[in-house]
Amino acid sequence: MRALLEQSINLYAAILLIVSFGMISQRRILSLVHLYTAQGVTLVLATLTVAGLTQQPDLYVSAALTLVLKVIVIPFGLHRIIDRMNVRWDVEPLLNIPMTMLAGIVLVVFSFNLATPISQLSSSVARATLGIALACVLLSFMMMIVRAKAIPQVIGFLAMENGLFFAATAATNGMPMIVELGIALDVLVGVLILSVFMFQIREQFDSLDIQHLEQMRDDGKEAP
Repeated sequence: MRALLEQSINLYAAILLIVSFGMISQRRILSLVHLYTAQGVTLVLATLTVAGLTQQPDLYVSAALTLVLKVIVIPFGLHRIIDRMNVRWDVEPLLNIPMTMLAGIVLVVFSFNLATPISQLSSSVARATLGIALACVLLSFMMMIVRAKAIPQVIGFLAMENGLFFAATAATNGMPMIVELGIALDVLVGVLILSVFMFQIREQFDSLDIQHLEQMRDDGKEAP
């Protein structure tokens, strides 16, 4: 039974990596929200599995927080924002899909090489998945860089936090409960602030393309 649970952690890690690749190649914003929700569900299952293996009650609370925040509250809020702004598709990213996928593969190879010596120092049952966790973080960060609209960048930021959460679980069997509660609160507040930020961009420029912000900055420099 224990061996089966340990193998299931590797399965959840593989699912997270596949979902991350799906997010960097997806241009439909609503599908990005669905993929983010799938990430949240996978994190819940992975956390529950690690909790069952280590018998740490704090991880059960972490799984419950993840379920409420990342599977229910945040996706519901993103759906409301998309409906109110009527934004369905992202504009052409800075890199096309083939180049983005190729860069993603390079990041995965880099992550595995970086995580190998670190995972050998860890005593966690999920230490073998640390490379995948770091790859998810870097893929989400790349998504924030190559996207031109605010909503995909916000989803990339949230997905990067998912990768960090899974990395903490993989390396140390989870963070202390007070730290996880603080991070959950920070993520919720960050989403609220970014939502206000997106509404302000839309009201000012009638678009969510962040290139308008660069244009406004350049116009401010040229003004006497």
